[in-house]
Amino acid sequence: MFDSFGLICMIWWCVMLFHPLHADIQCMESEAQKSPITNVNVDWRKMELSWESSKNFSMYKCTIMNWDMESTAKEVNSPLCRFPKELYMPLHKGVFFTIEVPNTNISKKCTFLPGGMNESAIENFSCVIYNICLMNCTWQAGRGAPADTQYFLYWQNSRDDGQMECELYIKDENGRNMGCRFQNVRIEIEKAYFLVNGSSKDSLIQFYDEYIELYKIEILGAPLNVTAHCTGDPAGCIITWHPPLTSHVKKVKCFQYEINIQNKDEPKEEKKVVRNERYEFQNYNEKKRYILKIRARGPKCLVSSKWGEWSEPIEFGQGKDYFIFVILFLIALGTISVTVLLYCLFKRYCSFKNILPPIPQPRDKFNALTSEDIQTEYVNLPSKSHTEEVTTVEEMSQLSKKKIH
Repeated sequence: MFDSFGLICMIWWCVMLFHPLHADIQCMESEAQKSPITNVNVDWRKMELSWESSKNFSMYKCTIMNWDMESTAKEVNSPLCRFPKELYMPLHKGVFFTIEVPNTNISKKCTFLPGGMNESAIENFSCVIYNICLMNCTWQAGRGAPADTQYFLYWQNSRDDGQMECELYIKDENGRNMGCRFQNVRIEIEKAYFLVNGSSKDSLIQFYDEYIELYKIEILGAPLNVTAHCTGDPAGCIITWHPPLTSHVKKVKCFQYEINIQNKDEPKEEKKVVRNERYEFQNYNEKKRYILKIRARGPKCLVSSKWGEWSEPIEFGQGKDYFIFVILFLIALGTISVTVLLYCLFKRYCSFKNILPPIPQPRDKFNALTSEDIQTEYVNLPSKSHTEEVTTVEEMSQLSKKKIH
């Protein structure tokens, strides 16, 4: 499958380079027959499993198996077994060793068992790489860990790199380390090894370790320089882009792309998966408007098989010409506004009777005489009354004169 470090190499890292691991090697043998194999020892520096035998055998078989029943075996002709480096076996669950003599029932079984309080090791450990070279790792405290437990993360990217402790811890509200931020991380072909130790005043804390292929936890960035060149030709639109940036992939053929084209005027979208950095959109309609975005993943090479981030959406196509409708709408709206404004001003400051006097009506000949008589009678009535008064005064004056005489 993939290249690996080897179980003993990993144990060597843990024991020699990191904080000491609390673990013991316990061996068992059959009660019916005492095994001639004794004094099983592991030299982590030399990555060797050795033992003593009271009998000389021409062949031995040594096997290592983890808790998940993954194992590797090797045959040797002496009581010394050097393990290969092509096996990843985390130790926090325990590791089993078996030494056998082929074609006999002679064997020796030993177990590498981590020490410490049960359920005190961290849980839900996970890491993610983003923005090409940044990595975050997080975990949760063990359910059985004391309240004062503090955790420390160590990791090694490859065999050629030295061990490193986390430089920037992520802490919870109680000041407990619950994660780590890394910078300038590069993805190697080999798996990286992570170890989280714990310490407490009350008891020993179990450790947690894990191998991770870093390219599998990388979130790919978006494809770059996405463009759409559209013409009236039958070919429609030519869409081009560049692969996303990574710290380790140089071949453009390692990527696969998903193209999402959505009609802006309709709830309809077109999705295509391609391997090249070029796509011909043949359903293009120049009278419509489209939204385009692209993302990538790696079906092969050392590239994550999960879809990465979408590119920034871009629009292409002419779409409907709304300019004329907007202009007409604005003209109509302006006309109505001006009319209403003028009406309000005239109503407030001007009189329509002065501005627009009533038009004279033509004279009615049939009713003209009656109207004159009425006016004459109305005028003469006061004149008769005045004449009578004058006459009365004259008569009274004449009578007065006669009496005097």
